[in-house]
Amino acid sequence: MTDDENTSTLHDQSWSRYYAYRALPTLGAKLTLGESYLQSDVFDSFNYIGASVVSDDQMLPPKLRGYAPEIVGIARSNAKVKVSWQGRVLYETQVPAGPFRIQDLNQSVSGTLHVTVEEQNGQTQEFDVNTASVPFLTRPGMVRYKMALGRPQDWDHHPITGTFASAEASWGVTNGWSLYGGAIGESSYQAVALGSGKDLGVVGAVAVDITHSIAHMPQNDGFDGETLQGNSYRISYSRDFDEIDSRLTFAGYRFSEKNFMSMSDYLDAKTYHHLNAGHEKERYTVTYNQNFREQGMSAYFSYSRSTFWDSPDQSNYNLSLSWYFDLGSIKNLSASLNGYRSEYNGDKDDGVYISLSVPWGNDSISYNGTFNGSQHRNQLGYSGHSQNGDNWQLHVGQDEQGAQADGYYSHQGALTDIDLSADYEEGSYRSLGMSLRGGMTLTTQGGALHRGSLAGSTRLLVDTDGIADVPVSGNGSPTSTNIFGKAVIADVGSYSRSLARIDLNKLPEKAEATKSVVQITLTEGAIGYRHFDVVSGEKMMAVFRLADGDFPPFGAEVKNERQQQLGLVADDGNAWLAGVKAGETLKVFWDGAAQCEASLPPTFTPELLANALLLPCKMLEGQPPTAPQKSSPLPAQPLIQEHTQTDGQPAAPVATTTQTPPIPLADNHAVNRKDME
Repeated sequence: MTDDENTSTLHDQSWSRYYAYRALPTLGAKLTLGESYLQSDVFDSFNYIGASVVSDDQMLPPKLRGYAPEIVGIARSNAKVKVSWQGRVLYETQVPAGPFRIQDLNQSVSGTLHVTVEEQNGQTQEFDVNTASVPFLTRPGMVRYKMALGRPQDWDHHPITGTFASAEASWGVTNGWSLYGGAIGESSYQAVALGSGKDLGVVGAVAVDITHSIAHMPQNDGFDGETLQGNSYRISYSRDFDEIDSRLTFAGYRFSEKNFMSMSDYLDAKTYHHLNAGHEKERYTVTYNQNFREQGMSAYFSYSRSTFWDSPDQSNYNLSLSWYFDLGSIKNLSASLNGYRSEYNGDKDDGVYISLSVPWGNDSISYNGTFNGSQHRNQLGYSGHSQNGDNWQLHVGQDEQGAQADGYYSHQGALTDIDLSADYEEGSYRSLGMSLRGGMTLTTQGGALHRGSLAGSTRLLVDTDGIADVPVSGNGSPTSTNIFGKAVIADVGSYSRSLARIDLNKLPEKAEATKSVVQITLTEGAIGYRHFDVVSGEKMMAVFRLADGDFPPFGAEVKNERQQQLGLVADDGNAWLAGVKAGETLKVFWDGAAQCEASLPPTFTPELLANALLLPCKMLEGQPPTAPQKSSPLPAQPLIQEHTQTDGQPAAPVATTTQTPPIPLADNHAVNRKDME
């Protein structure tokens, strides 16, 4: 709502993309059909409808994803090779005598790596490997590729030109050297690119490439139908300075000749009769990170600049300083300073932002100041969180227009994420906002509502045998099964093993889980299914007795009609059962098959549950009339699996003989526990 009485309301609904995708494991790639954006490390991106096949590093083992250097050496004997960074061991392996190659370092490895080769005779070899990475480097012997086919279109889903095709690849020729290139074109536009990336060790990593384009321009009020040809040159550089804990990145200096056109430039010319983004001449970005660990400080600087053949230059920079410190008895304070400048169409925008945060129990109190020319804002804030994942923030302050206040609250519920916000600006506006993020997943195995996730993301449907309110979780906050015993876990990773578990401490009353942890590995976008063995019902003591007065053997399993294990038979037919329901039929299994069955009373009374219930167990057809000798006990399977450890071999159960007169078989009835002693 606003203070203005003359308000208007706009309603708009649109779909940004229609697409489908699936993994192609045999090709190590991802297939996308429909509307998408060109994925390319060589050419500019644009919107199109069609198909693409892109190699996906996520399908590889974690140690083979992205780029990491290859380490080579010679072991004089069987040896242990250790790779460490700043004193921490990152990788360790055993190698036989002779030359060795290590090609499965993690892609996050960078900087100066220290390699130690420990020989069996106690001698050691030590050397350093300096490494850096740019986006175009590929591991030795591997190929990464991207292909697309379709029709470019505008944001209203209207085609712009005819069919285009593109293809590019990067090949790891040797250790630290890669070749890459590609081509893109349609009937009136073609471009080819070729480049090389090199890990120069102590100097850093560099990549250079050249792109040549030919564009047959349209005949319209912006162009005369001429043919333009030109080149564009690019260089990228990255270097880690471990000795001072910093990184310098010179990200893509590009110089383009006046007659060079990218595919996106050409599409602008056909759509708008001019170059919508300007005719770019130069473009580059420089970033620098510096850590001061002993002082608890870090610094970041970035600068980017673009020049054009026929429009004003553009540039912007950002400088930030962060400091974590203690002040007397007050621990974990933080302060930051950020400054920025941007230039666009000849206009400059400068600003400074400062903040200070002080812990207050589990919450924090903060000050924020924003200064931008004649505009300023000073705020005091309070923020906190609860154990159930709720977060809130409250700020009050003043700017050049008067008093100002804002608040924010977020809640991660079992079925939806809720965000609430409120803003007040004196003499200007008041506003309230709310957002709900959730989803619904339906499969042939069932479905459920769930918290929000990325569109088309990987999910796991879990089933608890129709039992509601069972708490389950993956990597994030727990959720609970619905009335059908189904729940969707939306925080499941792709191409890596994921675990889902039941919180045994928060199970509903009368529920037991015989299988509380499941694992699964899914491809991107897949919906997995896993079943938990959960039973719900009464808990009771029972005595199973055969027609000849004998008992089922020690360790025999008791299962319900859904083949769920409810308990194990102990000595003299005694069994502690969990999850039993009145009126159901139980079967007792030994020797790998169901041998006898017993029926439970149609109703349970408190007196019956408080005593041991005698259950005559009728032998099934085709089974021998007597149970096997108790001198051969069956191995017991626990009702609730726990890891136990004993010293030595476990002692075999001792068979005992009781002088108890036969109990006549009759209807189900309770036997007092004292009578069974």
